[in-house]
Amino acid sequence: MSQKSKSPPRAILSLADKHGLVPLATGLAEAGFAIYATGGTSQHLTKASIPHQDITALTQMAEMMDGRLKTLHPAILGGILADRTNPQHSKDMASHNMAAIDMVVCNLYPFAARLAGGKASTADLIESIDIGGVTLIRAAAKNHAHVTIVTDPADYAEVMAELTDKHSISQATRTRLAAKAIAYTAAYDSVISHWLQLQAEKESSTAHFPPRHFTLAGELAQPLRYGENPQDAAALYRLAGRQPYGITQARLISGKPLGYNNIVDCDQALALVAEFDAPPSMPSIAIIKHGNPCGVASAKTLAAAWAKALAADPVSAFGGIVAVNQKLDVATARAMADLFIEAIIAPEADSDTQGILANKRLLVTGGMPPTDATALETRPVSGGFLVQSKGGTLTDLHGLKTATNRLPSVAEKRAMLFAWRVAKHTTSNAIVFVRDGATLGIGAGQMSRIDAMRLAIDKARTTQKSDSALKSAVLASDGFFPFADSITAAAEAGATAIIQPGGSKRDGEVIAEANKHNMAMIFTGQRAFRH
Repeated sequence: MSQKSKSPPRAILSLADKHGLVPLATGLAEAGFAIYATGGTSQHLTKASIPHQDITALTQMAEMMDGRLKTLHPAILGGILADRTNPQHSKDMASHNMAAIDMVVCNLYPFAARLAGGKASTADLIESIDIGGVTLIRAAAKNHAHVTIVTDPADYAEVMAELTDKHSISQATRTRLAAKAIAYTAAYDSVISHWLQLQAEKESSTAHFPPRHFTLAGELAQPLRYGENPQDAAALYRLAGRQPYGITQARLISGKPLGYNNIVDCDQALALVAEFDAPPSMPSIAIIKHGNPCGVASAKTLAAAWAKALAADPVSAFGGIVAVNQKLDVATARAMADLFIEAIIAPEADSDTQGILANKRLLVTGGMPPTDATALETRPVSGGFLVQSKGGTLTDLHGLKTATNRLPSVAEKRAMLFAWRVAKHTTSNAIVFVRDGATLGIGAGQMSRIDAMRLAIDKARTTQKSDSALKSAVLASDGFFPFADSITAAAEAGATAIIQPGGSKRDGEVIAEANKHNMAMIFTGQRAFRH
């Protein structure tokens, strides 16, 4: 209520989440508020013997349409929206026998939770779209000069403390709570909007991307100590109703909280290793350092995959982020225990494994995130943001064009597929060498493709301490080869097969150079840039 309110204060309580309701309502009653409550909230207060009236005492109208219609009534909305300083508003209230409402405490049907649960039918989700609650919140937020709107149980204590100390709610508090309320309804509507867009895509063969409006809204998951650098403020937000098993859902089992850079690398490591959860699935490990993979491997056991991934670049792995695509076992945990690792992220880890890694950051997701081709990615730019859909996982090479005279062997195809999956998650320009289910050398983030090639070759030779480190390896390139010089370098290093998008003006020269060295080369027809 405001300082100028002269009538007995009135509060409307309409809550789906009733956490903290009883102490709040008790405090409001003790502060002299007349409390009006909607159906389920009223029942809750009755059980707690808290004096109040049902909302029908204001509307003189029973709830109808299975609860769809209960608060959409002039007696309620007029009492909330009336400008107490406007004489005409006062006359309108008096002529229609409306009572001023000083506080609205409201939260909404849990649409996002029901959507994320994955079991709600379309009809159930439709009934989870709150109408009356959103209207109450927006009306109270609009008139926050006179009305207090409370949407978050975390604010109950502060509101009651202010009422107790000052016998009113300050303008500053009402404004802050109004801003929070509008953000709350915006986030709520954002989830529903995205769901309806997906429904529309399922029901129509016509593409509707890009939509006229695109909303981004999230709930605070955790504040961070700082951002990319200590002078930067940062926080992690969770998008409601989307991306199961992602980094925002990960549970920290041990170690200190994650920082901004840790979260970025964990997310990239998780996205990369999830590629290997698709068929043909094998125990796989990805080690990420500063946004790029330095070692990725698959094997018959997770421990064997760890040994191969670490061997790919043990120097860079120091202080890296490790992601695994299967339950983290004791043998793998023991192998990791002596290396300094910033964080380990896994779908599961039992108590014995957790004990071994108790001195490290260990995160458990509960599952692997989907590699969904319909998912949208966003990136901020000055004054706005970019939105794009990302291509899904390449699960086989069936139907892809072999550009060279020699066809790749079965082993080469398997290695090509592996290398391509890693290249998708490597900063452009990217070159990835692979053999026997493990990366050997990775060239990332280079301004020219030949430099990426040279870097990958040099990395492999330095790590393996051998000029023949890439003998019988295959390689993936995230973009086409503009010149044949990279093919020459790869062949001289010992590579036998290449997978690349194709599409260069000089594809003929590139193919001829590969044929000259009896190399096999497949064109994917799709690029895998990452910037």
